[in-house]
Amino acid sequence: MPTNDTDNSSQPSGGRHDGVDAVPRRSQRSASPRSALLFEDVQPEDDHPGVSRLYTVAMMADVLRVPRAAVRHWLRGGLLEPARRSGSIEWFEFPQLVVGRQLGRLLEAGLSLRDIDTKLAGLAPGGAAEAARMAERIVADGRRLSILHNDRLVGAGGQLQLGFYTHGLTPADCTPASPPSVATVSITALLDADEAHSDDSRDPASIADLLDLAADLEAAGAVSEAAEALRAVLQAQGPTAQVVFMLAELLYRVGDLTAARERYYAAVELDADHLEARSSLGCVLAELGEHELALAALDGVLRQQPDYADAHWHMASVLHDVGQKLDSQRHLRTFLALAPESPWATMARERLGAAEPIFT
Repeated sequence: MPTNDTDNSSQPSGGRHDGVDAVPRRSQRSASPRSALLFEDVQPEDDHPGVSRLYTVAMMADVLRVPRAAVRHWLRGGLLEPARRSGSIEWFEFPQLVVGRQLGRLLEAGLSLRDIDTKLAGLAPGGAAEAARMAERIVADGRRLSILHNDRLVGAGGQLQLGFYTHGLTPADCTPASPPSVATVSITALLDADEAHSDDSRDPASIADLLDLAADLEAAGAVSEAAEALRAVLQAQGPTAQVVFMLAELLYRVGDLTAARERYYAAVELDADHLEARSSLGCVLAELGEHELALAALDGVLRQQPDYADAHWHMASVLHDVGQKLDSQRHLRTFLALAPESPWATMARERLGAAEPIFT
């Protein structure tokens, strides 16, 4: 395991990264089949107010089996719309999982995140965000997207697709494209260009491009390059809590816990209300054996946001590690009350009902 702020990625490169974020954080880097949850197993519920039956970014990514960077990218671009926000946390309703499932299929078919943005933008007058709301009617054939309208497939700009092309295709179809082509342009070259045009170095459009590039690289499994892109953002605009947090997440993914811990600390110093960073910090501290600090971090999160299900899940794990099994079970029950349809709910129920130690 590397011990400095470098990314020697052990993640596979290529198309969609199905192993990423497939299980809760405390075992993220060694996925277990029993943690998998098919999308079809999730059923909508609307009889519980507040955040019950809502899904955080982490839960969305786990259910859809896409990187969390992809969910955040779609959120940033308006393709996914949260039902509720509180500080750095967003919650999504079930219909957004349906949209996310379609977007995930496009990603799995070989389109990059930026390809999806561009191609969806041509399918509806309101751009990619409007097209995403009609995602169940979108058909992909290779790198070409069409939308089903009155039993006809319409392509970009309203162009009607010819019969020999559209025959037999349905909205559920996603014919694999060629492997996603993520630009491997040198981040150093981008920074050199910024220095040559220093007036534009903080241009929001340039920073957005770098963030999109980072998301694409992460989705393609190029974690080291994604981290380099995020560092370029920090160099261009200065540190912000969200970008520092995103970099910490990448460092965690490659197993550099010490560097991830320092970045999570930095994110919290920049924004004490960044509860995702504080919760993740608690997880990393626990993995490093600093259980008292981990419990303090997670306790602070729950005092500020008592209905943050993810933090209850992590708190239960740490409490079990230090032998406080009754308190651990109490947090598991609270987690299930808040997120009974979570991708981690089955594991929580198994752990509550197990005679053997709950966490391994």
